[in-house]
Amino acid sequence: MAKANSTFFPLILIPFLVLNPVSGQFLNFSCGDNDVPYELNSPFYNNLMSLFNSLSLNTPQYQGFYKTSIGNVDQVYGRALCRGDVNSAVCQNCVKSACQDLAKKCQKQSAVIWYDKCQVEYSYGTLTTEYTGKYPASNTDKVSDRVQFCHVLMSLSTNLAQRAVRYELKFATGKLELTKNETIYGLVQCTRDISSVECGSCLNSAFADLNGYCVSSAGGMVLSRTCNVRFELNPFYSEPHTSRNKRIILASIAPTVCVMVVLLGIYFCIHRSKKTGDEENSQIPVLQEMVAPIPNYVVIKEESNILSSQELPFMEFAIMKAATDNFLDSNKLGQGGFGTVYKGILPDGKEIAVKRLSRRSWQGLEEFKNEIRLIAKLQHRNLVRLLGCSLEGNEKLLIYEYMHNKSLDIILFDLEKRSQLDWTKRLNIISGIARGLLYLHEESRLKIIHRDLKPSNVLLDHQMAAKISDFGMARMFQEDQNMANTKRVVGTYGYMAPEYAMEGLFSGKSDVFSFGVMLLEIISGKRNIGSHLNDQAQTLLTYAWRLWNEGQLLDLIDPMLTESCPMQELERCIHIGLLCVQEDPAERPTMSAVVVLLETKQISPPQPNKPAFSVRKLVHQHIVIEGESSLTKDQSVNQLTVSSIAPR
Repeated sequence: MAKANSTFFPLILIPFLVLNPVSGQFLNFSCGDNDVPYELNSPFYNNLMSLFNSLSLNTPQYQGFYKTSIGNVDQVYGRALCRGDVNSAVCQNCVKSACQDLAKKCQKQSAVIWYDKCQVEYSYGTLTTEYTGKYPASNTDKVSDRVQFCHVLMSLSTNLAQRAVRYELKFATGKLELTKNETIYGLVQCTRDISSVECGSCLNSAFADLNGYCVSSAGGMVLSRTCNVRFELNPFYSEPHTSRNKRIILASIAPTVCVMVVLLGIYFCIHRSKKTGDEENSQIPVLQEMVAPIPNYVVIKEESNILSSQELPFMEFAIMKAATDNFLDSNKLGQGGFGTVYKGILPDGKEIAVKRLSRRSWQGLEEFKNEIRLIAKLQHRNLVRLLGCSLEGNEKLLIYEYMHNKSLDIILFDLEKRSQLDWTKRLNIISGIARGLLYLHEESRLKIIHRDLKPSNVLLDHQMAAKISDFGMARMFQEDQNMANTKRVVGTYGYMAPEYAMEGLFSGKSDVFSFGVMLLEIISGKRNIGSHLNDQAQTLLTYAWRLWNEGQLLDLIDPMLTESCPMQELERCIHIGLLCVQEDPAERPTMSAVVVLLETKQISPPQPNKPAFSVRKLVHQHIVIEGESSLTKDQSVNQLTVSSIAPR
């Protein structure tokens, strides 16, 4: 989509025609008086007609706002905005009518038209974001107290503006009681191609124009290219569904979890000018029946609390639903134990990955909370970036940056796709995973144990750079915490360290084990479990150990690599991989040591001992221990953590 700039087009205003417009009512329009008229059937005209068609079709699908450009020669830029309280059918009809009227009323190369429920603008150049507000005639009905009216109106306008700039749709409505028989209804809205700062600036300029209404009017509106303001003494917008908003805000996603949302209320203590003998109305009334705004930023800080924060944006479920075409199967990127990941495209064209957690899964809830608690605080080039989250009833969404090459397993274990991974790319992937784990274990402000590291949880960007994802199973260690007893442990057989699978013990060394398994898989192109081999080598680890002892490492290496990479590098990486999967966790290197061994060829790795054998046949129980506790350093053994196990 095209981006707006500050080009300004002069306006010719047509007088306001109707005081109280009904649904779809024309309000106003303007043409660029310095623009040359376009000719029928010219390239500009044909592009404009295509633009009108595109705006009519797409605006309802993108939550009431759409911006685009059409044509290479005589390019036309356009945007359409529907009022935030109208449904998609009304939006489409309004935009269609507006486009038809623009074609009749103004055959210039730029124009804008306002309707009660929508507005449409086009231009031969990029669209302006400057305030260009104009206001039609106002409602001249009398009010009981003019001074009080002006105070309440400004209070209402300020409150609505504060909400709109924080709300993703940049739209807010509300009302304030003036007297028992009089209520002021207000609406503010900005186009969604401008920033929150630009939205606030536009609304402030509109309020300055609106201020003139106080002394003589009981209603009015300011229309601008990028923001609109309206107030009346009668309802003119659709009342929001408070029950839906409560579901979104409270996010009651499990009956056993009490979700508390901290929302700062806005109180208005503006006092009217005192009048002799009139004490009853000496204060501005408290805002009545204002729908509490969805918090722009939420982070789950504790087991059951959602707190407002700047660390993680909150995103509208409706926008995510539209971005994924209602979670269409063809947009599915992958599926895990607790949810499905879909590709999505935002209205501005940005690609995202949307993880839709199981709607009624308690484990999905725990994963959701855990992911927010941890990854929102972490920033590293080898970790997938969490862009935001969404809550609505039973719906729990996590929104990530989109990785063009999906997950490592999709490419690595496919005979044809694996050819994309030459040795340089594979070595970069190995180093990227190692550096991501080092950051989690030692370099971040939190000490994080991932606990579910595997190829499907390593994503690849457009340059095949590795990024660790899926922190639903991760656990944070405090500085003085070396051991914990958690409710459950969920891992993936073939990647779980033996002490984790057999005894529920986990530490940084259990992540090192998982890394070692993946390293050997990346070199061989084979899965640790499921692709083997013969009765003497049921797993990749046992096969690699046998070949190491026999001096036959060439048999382990993916044939696609044997002609394109130095054997010394391959053998060194296999050596490091075998060190990581040793049965005794104390003998495995730390991730800092792994990174040094990978990047410093002068240091000779120690000789490995035998790796751990497969644990897939040794674990049969599903045990859940309720409650959590932590133990001190004095009670720890080899800095491991005790946990129960729940196989995934």
